[in-house]
Amino acid sequence: MTNHTMIAANSSNLSKLSDKSVNLVVTSPPYPMIEMWDEMFSEQNPEIGTDLANGDGIAAFNKMHDVLNAVWKECDRVLDDNGFVCINIGDATRTIDGEFQLYSNHTKVINQFLAMGYSVLPDIHWRKQSNAPNKFMGSGMYPAGAYVTYEHEYILVFRKGGKRVFKGTGKELRQKSAFFWEERNVWFSDIWEIKGTSQLMAKTKASRDRNASFPFEIPYRLINMYSAEGDTVLDPFAGLGTTNIACMISNRNSIGIDIDPEIVKLAIENMGITTEAANAIIDSRIKRHLEFIAALPDEKKAKCYDNGPHGIRVKTKQETAIEIEQLKSIERTESGYECYYEKYKPIQRPEQMSLVL
Repeated sequence: MTNHTMIAANSSNLSKLSDKSVNLVVTSPPYPMIEMWDEMFSEQNPEIGTDLANGDGIAAFNKMHDVLNAVWKECDRVLDDNGFVCINIGDATRTIDGEFQLYSNHTKVINQFLAMGYSVLPDIHWRKQSNAPNKFMGSGMYPAGAYVTYEHEYILVFRKGGKRVFKGTGKELRQKSAFFWEERNVWFSDIWEIKGTSQLMAKTKASRDRNASFPFEIPYRLINMYSAEGDTVLDPFAGLGTTNIACMISNRNSIGIDIDPEIVKLAIENMGITTEAANAIIDSRIKRHLEFIAALPDEKKAKCYDNGPHGIRVKTKQETAIEIEQLKSIERTESGYECYYEKYKPIQRPEQMSLVL
């Protein structure tokens, strides 16, 4: 059973969470110097609005990151030793007082985590699929007047302390939580090409009409990459609860925080998925693996191993204990949901039958 909670709070004060109570942080915060977030940052520090009005972009930029840094410090407090932090953030380009420039958000975040003693691990470039490949910024074809178009964001990865050591039953959970060989090859690539998600929301009483949602696939991958079954994942900028939903399907506990109580209500509604919808994602994951095995040449199939829990073939010995459980029930609680799991019951498609042991 896993618990999934949404809390209305400012993440610069996570007093409801105990020290070292979470294993992984996955989030996409508001991006400093993106205009849609100016009001949110200025509400937390009115000097930011003054700086922007006075044309002092660098001063506003630094103060916006001071707001985020207060959250990163709280995340550090509640994160267990050897835990990971994964932050999706984009840099910003903006013209202020007639001067166009890049504001490097990812650099500021990296510097803060270095100052807190974290190890900076290789990052991922999320390249958003674009319908306008010939876009450019600036004055057309004349030299020295155009600018490179930014079509990627960063997924920064930090580790608190040394390598995580799994002991006792933790070893079994780690083995059970392993990913498939072909997933590793895609997930641990430094470039992800994933379609973006609309940030527009229906009209509500919320203090903003946009949210910082990232596509489900991003937290789903990160949760499976950097945590084990039963771990607790925190999203301090939870928005509509995408990270929570990814945890529900991945058999991890989750805590989502948003500063706006109305958006927290929307997130809880959004998290009310059906077991059928959740299990369809699990089905799709297993189906992709079976298709991968089926496409291997016969000589490579012969070298594959047997996965006991699912009765399927796998590429490596480390995959033999993978066990992906499906959702049995999703039950509403006062602040979110409880999820209950059961042994995976495969949908017997004709193309799968020859791959089952």
